[in-house]
Amino acid sequence: MRFYQVIIGTEILNRRRKDKHFDFLSEALLKRGQKLYASFVIEDDTTLITRVFELVKSDPQSVLFSFGGIGSTPDDLTREIAAKVFTGRPLQTHEEARRRIIAQFGEEAFPHRIRMAELPQNAGLLDNPVNNVPGFSIDNRYFFTPGFPQMAHPMIETVLAKLLPDAKPKPRITFTALTSENELIAMMQKVPKSVEFSSLPAFCGDKRIAVISLASDDEAEVARWYEAFQAYMQAHNIAWVEGDRHRDPDLCRSDD
Repeated sequence: MRFYQVIIGTEILNRRRKDKHFDFLSEALLKRGQKLYASFVIEDDTTLITRVFELVKSDPQSVLFSFGGIGSTPDDLTREIAAKVFTGRPLQTHEEARRRIIAQFGEEAFPHRIRMAELPQNAGLLDNPVNNVPGFSIDNRYFFTPGFPQMAHPMIETVLAKLLPDAKPKPRITFTALTSENELIAMMQKVPKSVEFSSLPAFCGDKRIAVISLASDDEAEVARWYEAFQAYMQAHNIAWVEGDRHRDPDLCRSDD
């Protein structure tokens, strides 16, 4: 699965609100040995939302988590666009969503709030722990939640528990090489694609360093490639320390 996140809200882009969804979802996935493939923060704009949804749909491995735009105000565009892009059919009233909205708001559900029961055809419902107005899913693959974190995040946790019931963090080893990335490129080029590899350069005081991370579903494979890096660094007189130490004041102090 490739996990996509779409955060819809002009209020985030113009700084009237602060995004809380990226950190939440990226951390929730990492706890389950997964990571985001792409994340978008976009305006409440019909053309833009449509194009981003079409991009997600074009990936046969995509799983989408969309935040915002499923309310009943004129700038809430997500429900209608999701129906168009992911089902090719118009919205229709979801009777269980309608029942929940009326149970929550009574007569105040009309004439506006009740529109939130207009969902893509055959949509599944995501339980809302705050006010009972559900989010929704399409094909158990595309998931749409409100913009409010206190509503959206429990919905996503429930989805992830069902999608990844046996998930656990991916085995990972991180170390800090006390040299520039350039001195390690020959070794980096040997790492196979089965190992998730990253190198982050940094300045540590006046020193160049590189924080190297190795991860894989196979714990033994991670250990083998860490040992390979160790052998390479020993052969080239490169010092290193375990962990991400680029902010370590003792490591970064000047030699003199």
